[in-house]
Amino acid sequence: MTKKFVLVAGNIGAGKTTLTTRLGERLGWQTGYESVQDNPFLADFYGDMARWGFHLQVFFLGHRAEQHKALYNLPNSAIADRSIYEDAHIFARVLNHLGNMPDRDYEAYKSVYQLVIAGLPKPDLLLYLDCPVDTLVERIQQRGREMEAGISADYLATLDRFYKDWIAEFDMCPVVTIPSQDLNFVNREDHLDIVVEHVQSRLAGHDNVIFPGAS
Repeated sequence: MTKKFVLVAGNIGAGKTTLTTRLGERLGWQTGYESVQDNPFLADFYGDMARWGFHLQVFFLGHRAEQHKALYNLPNSAIADRSIYEDAHIFARVLNHLGNMPDRDYEAYKSVYQLVIAGLPKPDLLLYLDCPVDTLVERIQQRGREMEAGISADYLATLDRFYKDWIAEFDMCPVVTIPSQDLNFVNREDHLDIVVEHVQSRLAGHDNVIFPGAS
């Protein structure tokens, strides 16, 4: 298989980092991750979304654009945890929807975003992790990140609704939707096998793998 560039998308706590790591290990792909621990705005954002939302989105726009180009230009296949497209179509849009990013700031952000993505190469595949909100809440609580302590179920539900709207219209590349509530990528190799087989099949131009019940 020729070099491929794959993106992993999904709500907070859906399992993006885990899947990115596991696929990278299994397939020998270079991995790229979302800036969390070294993000200068994320903790402040969760404390005051209205004050820091625009700053955070501008930071992510630059960070993800740089990462997108770097991973795409590698000589071997690569996979990235979170996509640049989610920033505009999900997170910035939700901030505006909730009144935490004024229309003036939102329109300015979208203009810069469009200029940035116009110069980015398209991915070969998008993996969308779909997960119920109650499971997301449990996972966020279990991982115990202090900065995420204030994330509410209502906020996650709004993100989930916007994700579904976005995925329904996304046509930049093929999409594989993965029910991450039912698939345990860490402890069940057979579950990872299901994802790997489907990803490889789709990248090869086939679509003949059916996800069995993952009980």
